[in-house]
Amino acid sequence: MLRTAIRNLLAHKARLTMSGLAVILGVAFVAGTLTFTDALNKTFTDLFKDAAADVSVEPKAAFDTGMAGMDMNSASSSLPAALVEKVTGVDGVAAAAGYVQANGVYVLDADGHVADTGGAPGIGISWTTDPELNSASLIDGHAPTSSDEVAIDSATADDLGYHVGDTITVLTTGPRMHATLVGIFRYGQDGGLAGASMTAFDTATAQRLLLAPGRFSEIGIAAADGTSHTVLAGRLADALGASYQVNTKEQKAADQAASLEDSLKFINTFLLVFAGVALFVGSFLILNTFSMLVAQRTRELALLRALGASRRQVTRAVLIEALLLGLVGATVGLGGGYALAYALKGLFGQFGLTIDSNLTLTGATITWSYAIGVAVTLVAAYLPARRAAKVPPVAAMRADLVTTPRPLRVRTITGGVTAALSGVGLAAGTAGGTPPLVAMGAVGLLVAVIVLSPVLAVPFVRGLGAVLPRLAGTTGRLAKENALRNPRRTAATSSALMIGLALVTGFSIIGASARASIDRTVDDVLRADYVMSAAMGQPFTTKVADQVRGIDGVRSVAVERYGTAQINGHQGYFSAYDPAVVGDALAIHMTDGKLSALAGDTILVSAKEATSAGLEVGDPVSFEVANGQSRRLTVAGVYGDDNALGPYVIALDTYTATGGVPLDQNVYVTLDPDADTAAVHEALDRVVADYPVVQLRDAEGYKQDKRAGIDQLLTLINALLALSVLIAVLVVVNTLVLSVIERTRELGLLRALGMNRRQVRRMVRLEAIVISLYGAALGIGLGTVLGLALTTVLHSQGLVATAVPVPQLVLELALGGLIGLVAAALPARRAGRLDVLDAISAT
Repeated sequence: MLRTAIRNLLAHKARLTMSGLAVILGVAFVAGTLTFTDALNKTFTDLFKDAAADVSVEPKAAFDTGMAGMDMNSASSSLPAALVEKVTGVDGVAAAAGYVQANGVYVLDADGHVADTGGAPGIGISWTTDPELNSASLIDGHAPTSSDEVAIDSATADDLGYHVGDTITVLTTGPRMHATLVGIFRYGQDGGLAGASMTAFDTATAQRLLLAPGRFSEIGIAAADGTSHTVLAGRLADALGASYQVNTKEQKAADQAASLEDSLKFINTFLLVFAGVALFVGSFLILNTFSMLVAQRTRELALLRALGASRRQVTRAVLIEALLLGLVGATVGLGGGYALAYALKGLFGQFGLTIDSNLTLTGATITWSYAIGVAVTLVAAYLPARRAAKVPPVAAMRADLVTTPRPLRVRTITGGVTAALSGVGLAAGTAGGTPPLVAMGAVGLLVAVIVLSPVLAVPFVRGLGAVLPRLAGTTGRLAKENALRNPRRTAATSSALMIGLALVTGFSIIGASARASIDRTVDDVLRADYVMSAAMGQPFTTKVADQVRGIDGVRSVAVERYGTAQINGHQGYFSAYDPAVVGDALAIHMTDGKLSALAGDTILVSAKEATSAGLEVGDPVSFEVANGQSRRLTVAGVYGDDNALGPYVIALDTYTATGGVPLDQNVYVTLDPDADTAAVHEALDRVVADYPVVQLRDAEGYKQDKRAGIDQLLTLINALLALSVLIAVLVVVNTLVLSVIERTRELGLLRALGMNRRQVRRMVRLEAIVISLYGAALGIGLGTVLGLALTTVLHSQGLVATAVPVPQLVLELALGGLIGLVAAALPARRAGRLDVLDAISAT
């Protein structure tokens, strides 16, 4: 049977090519995803492992903020310089040095623009003179030694074309500075910083600009010969007490790697979900191909049974063909996955996620690729293999073989019950705001639609097909009858396109709703005339707000700062404002209490959080930030959940008193009613010109800025979903090609009865368009239901508006018809070129 399977595979290699392409594309997506995420993970873990210090001492956070150190980058959450001397005196310490590091430091290019990091941070550091404690190595020039000297990383120098001796401009969280570039360095072994830009100052300058004089972010320690890192860490912990965090090099790298793994898990899952969609769609192509090949080889399979082959052997022969197809597809797919990983590397690089590590195919990636490729192919081919085994030996003696379509009663009942139960679950989950129930209902509804699609195909094709005879006469009527001939085949062909367009539609509705929600929230909440913020949410110097306050025509300037705190023992995000001016900037709709009650000893709570935590106006709460400082605050008011303010609001005085980072996230500018708008705008532009990282937006520009992030995400999602649509096109092409082969004699008879080549081609094209439009209509309908359900569930997460992009859905339906037309090009050409006599004599 192995020889028979190989012979059949070679005999039908052209017909199996497109099924192989489905396996190749699906496996390529899996292999590319795993290869990309492996390289991404290695890029950062290599950075962690390159740390020079054997042991480090850092401020101990009261809790993990999950905000990348934002709450710890201040003088109140740093280390005193005197601690370095104490550390040096501990037995086993060979050397110790303080270190300063802060985000928000950018090098400007020759035109005064911020160096493009693609969203990666701009980092400022102090240069450590002891080579035992410095992970960076100079490759040109010398280390900075005075306040007018800096060194930058080699990637930034190459990108901007800077060389040692150039005068460059550096933008810090404090003042802008002009300095001489005295050194260029590499970080670690390969110099990669994952797209970040790094600028080094001498220690005193770094403290003054980035932290505070006499303070360090961290202390690095080199262990003496013969002293283990673990032992030294224990001695330091005993000597310094519980107020500081002491970690070995290995422990810190492991902790950072674990944190990174959690952060990257979303990217890995995100990409693998789309790989799964591609494989699922591809399974329809494999299922259709093997089903049609089994039907076309009925006499051959019956002859094998007549010659003594058992049902098990026939099943095994078909599955061996599928196995070989899966192995070949997985092998080619691995190569495609490597190429796809390069594409993903470039794509995510546009979002600031630069990959410095080489792309390599690991053993795990190869194993998973083969396992998934083979498994999907075998599962998809199993039902056709079972049907092949049921072919009776007597079928070999029949002169003509007519397959009687099986009734759809079982499918109708099964699909109807599944759809009803799924609909109830989806409705209950939507009404109750229960995402898991909505997810189960969505999956159940998808399964129900797939099961019912042969049943639904009949009325749809009849309805649409009623128009075809009027447009194309007999050709149109034959196209309709061909689509109705085998509803199961029509459904399997269209289901691939249905799934792809259902996902595109669902995400389009969510995206349109998110954009509408942004517009509504900004219109409802924003009172200020302008908003000033930095790219990628980076905090920026308070000097911006100070300068804006001095502009004629500006009524008020409200700054906004973020943070994380433990409130009554539960971690939550908060926003901080000056109570005197926040009302000018934002419309905070109070449901209980008054906004004017916000002060240094009070806190405002969102309605949702108040209900969840059981808080009311007048209740006391404990408020503790990451640096360990705490306050006892009183709930002064409750605001509506439509304000986009997060769960808590505190006064700016409270934020400052608890050691909050003295940097602004947003600055809201409100003008006097009689202000000269044009003059004020020019003055604001001059302020922004001095701080290139800061952007000035009016209300409409602010909405556009927020919508841009959603548009980028939707572009990425649709680009990934394009693969499943491509496979759907292959499904239509392959089904039509096999259908033409299957109907060779029939087409020959039609030609003999007077149908010309053009009419044959038109018939095939119309059949393809009908099938594709059916899949598109099902997909758009299903995607609309799922999109609306998810939008409703996400209402509590800020999706306050629901929008259906009707023009886009109409375009998708038209795209479905176009896909059918394109997919029919090759099969129609093949059908039109059939020789009449050869076709009539075909068996």
